[in-house]
Amino acid sequence: MAAPRFEVHPVVMLATILSGAVLGVEGYAVRVEVDLARGLPSMSVVGLPQGAVREGRERVTAALTNSGYPVPPRRITINLAPADIPKNGSAFDLPIALGLLAADGRLPARGLDDLCCIGELGLDGALRPVHGSLAVALHCRDAGIARLVLPAPNTAEASVVEGIGVVGAASLTDVVDYLAGRRDLPSAAPRTAETASRHVQDFEDVRGQGVARRALEIAAAGGHNALLLGPPGSGKSMMARRIPSILPPLTAEEAVEATVVHSVAGRLPAGIGLLRSRVFRAPHHSISDAGLIGGGGIPRPGEASLAHHGVLFLDELPEFRRSALEALRQPLEDGEIHLGRARAAVRLPARFMLVAAMNPCPCGHYGTDACTCSVERVRRYRARISGPLLDRIDVQLQVAPTRSTELTGRRPGEASARIRDRVTAARERQLERYRERGVFCNAQLDPRLTRVHCAPDEPGAAILEAAIQRLGLSGRGFHRILRVARTIADLSGSERVEAGHVAEAIQYRALDRRPVAPA
Repeated sequence: MAAPRFEVHPVVMLATILSGAVLGVEGYAVRVEVDLARGLPSMSVVGLPQGAVREGRERVTAALTNSGYPVPPRRITINLAPADIPKNGSAFDLPIALGLLAADGRLPARGLDDLCCIGELGLDGALRPVHGSLAVALHCRDAGIARLVLPAPNTAEASVVEGIGVVGAASLTDVVDYLAGRRDLPSAAPRTAETASRHVQDFEDVRGQGVARRALEIAAAGGHNALLLGPPGSGKSMMARRIPSILPPLTAEEAVEATVVHSVAGRLPAGIGLLRSRVFRAPHHSISDAGLIGGGGIPRPGEASLAHHGVLFLDELPEFRRSALEALRQPLEDGEIHLGRARAAVRLPARFMLVAAMNPCPCGHYGTDACTCSVERVRRYRARISGPLLDRIDVQLQVAPTRSTELTGRRPGEASARIRDRVTAARERQLERYRERGVFCNAQLDPRLTRVHCAPDEPGAAILEAAIQRLGLSGRGFHRILRVARTIADLSGSERVEAGHVAEAIQYRALDRRPVAPA
């Protein structure tokens, strides 16, 4: 390979390149300082580098050599500032390589002042994509940084951030030539959101189950949590997996927040700039606590955060670890997860719609002659779901077995498209109502806003007061009934929460979970 041509600049011995990293799901600036000193040739990286960062020395050395830029035979010290935050990942390869060239006088230092760069280097000098580029782009915009240089495959997600110039490159040589003024690299134009994909699964496949379909429509319209309790084969999982087909597309703000989480976790599909459809996450019941809510030495998003502004479906709810389920109580209430570790404390967004399904007993046939479970066994089974967790679930529904006449009939159920139109109209009413509040749906209302926007009329208040006495509702349960009633009113196009709306909302909190002895 012929050596690339470059101008020789005065050796400055010290160069600083601005890069970026992610802590939790938020981007922050990292200053990559490269110092060349006299002494035995060596390269050391300081600033709490973790595994992939320490290994980057070998990648950078090989990439520079194979690209025609020999590493200067000096004592090289690389500092990643701030030095008290652990650094992980391979995104520092590119800024370290550019810092070496600038410190050795092979790049003009004046051209590096207004840019941030991230990227992993292959041994041949090729640039490979990294995680979290959207979070870094958002930080660059907020910090007033003019340009972001990164691998070409990452430009799709980073370019949705307006206000900065996003430059994608295929190799280290391309970046060096661009910074030296010998080549122009096209700036990625801000891309509009991707078109939502069609959901193959449709509610028209569901036969019967009119009450359950209605309950899930209400849950989708207000972003409410839902629990389906019923025997095997009653259609609980089938209906839950069709919920994404009736949800409205993400708003612009929701789309950015959801995409950032998937970008940081490395779950964003290649070439996708912005998520537009709401995600549906369905982890297996063997998942660990960290897998569900996030964790690790440097905390990473878990399934709860990956479902941000989407649906988290927990099938066979009692089979999940008790500790994992209890860890969901904070995000169900606050919409975010706070994780503290010895070296880092992060906040992970987790505002999702929880949909859970469970059998009424271990064998699934409670209340019929086929049930073989004792009362004590049923009690222990249902006790796996704590009262505080159940109190955070707005819609709790008993799903009955589908009748044979409905299964064999030819008349399909109502299509998802028609249900989605009603749900979207209700969500639009909520967005307009809470435009200045930073709230996207009724389920996100705090107690103060609930009292303001969900107060029922006098007959509705009387019904609710009687229900409090009969069901022994907590304060949380009281507010959640009001929010569900507000959603029912939105679906009907009513400005006021009336008695009929309250009565229907109450029936979704009246699920009897206590096992009783057979008659």
